Amino acid sequence: MELVVEDLAVARGGVPVLEGVSFRLAAGRALVLRGPNGIGKTTLLRTLAGLQPALLGRISLEREEMVYAAHADGIKSVLSVGENLAFWADLYRTGGIGPALGAFALEGLAERPAGALSAGQKRRLGLARLLVTGRRVWVLDEPTVSLDREAVAMFAAAVRTHLAGGGLALIATHIELGLEAEVLDLAPFKARLPEPADDDGGFL
Repeated sequence: MELVVEDLAVARGGVPVLEGVSFRLAAGRALVLRGPNGIGKTTLLRTLAGLQPALLGRISLEREEMVYAAHADGIKSVLSVGENLAFWADLYRTGGIGPALGAFALEGLAERPAGALSAGQKRRLGLARLLVTGRRVWVLDEPTVSLDREAVAMFAAAVRTHLAGGGLALIATHIELGLEAEVLDLAPFKARLPEPADDDGGFL
């Protein structure tokens, strides 16, 4: 499997933010997106994941190959930790939830209602969801928000395991995760807005 992106242009609120984005990502590799706030990292990831249309360009893989995780944890507060993961495992028709619980040290919290978790625990649960989707391409927007150092290490280990199994990961983050990853700086792809007309005829 390989993800190929060619001459992609994306917009936020109808305004172009990035254009000409091109890269190739082979199985077993991770790509870290870098750039200042507002450059379009979230917009690019949402477009790659099929959550919004591109203005131009080509994405070689379908959205059914991908799972997207952003600032929302994607959990149901009235369900327990185990029930949340079981829900997602059933939705994606995958196996048991044991490995996902173990990867993020959630075994002891399996019976606890998700609504009673701390922010960091909720984040760990949201990330554990990735492991039960069976999707080969992880598209992740600031995945370590609310995580302490130990939990960041859990996340990085989960990504390494995913890559070792032939998966791919695209990650927008400002922190160093200790992963062997390619880095794509989005600054050179910032969209050029049209120059305003010298005379708009407003006084004619």
